[in-house]
Amino acid sequence: MKSTKNPNVLITGTPGTGKTTTAQIVAERTGLSYINVGELVIEHNCHEGKDEEYDTYILDDDKLIDVMDPMISNGGYVIDFHSCEIFPERWFELVLVLRADTTVLFDRLSSRGYSKTKLDENMEAEIMQVVMDSARESYDENIVHELSSNTMDDLESNVDRVVRWLDQWR
Repeated sequence: MKSTKNPNVLITGTPGTGKTTTAQIVAERTGLSYINVGELVIEHNCHEGKDEEYDTYILDDDKLIDVMDPMISNGGYVIDFHSCEIFPERWFELVLVLRADTTVLFDRLSSRGYSKTKLDENMEAEIMQVVMDSARESYDENIVHELSSNTMDDLESNVDRVVRWLDQWR
């Protein structure tokens, strides 16, 4: 598992599963740099406009990859994004897919003020394990791990797991 570069970790999952909180704490505890891909998309104009119905940007995958590739090529990043299949497999040494119970997820998404359409789509994606299936299809099975993300205890356990993994890596 050892490499000359620092590892990159992707934390992915349906919106509302706790990716951002988990990734930020992982970055703080490990010294890895944090990238919120959603913010990067806006900052570097890696989109083709906005989908008003879903209140989201229409991603320009190619432009995003072109922006990110030189940034993370030397490793040392925790990447936070709700989609994973757009990223090259070579970028990541660990892929974590956060999952949440539907009652927990519904409450989280409702508190964000999501429209019914957006809320329904994200709930369906979690129920159908769209992100988990996508991760399994896109990356080596040995680096993809599904983690529960319903409680603060889950959050702490997930962060501790990444810290232990990184300690072994180093």
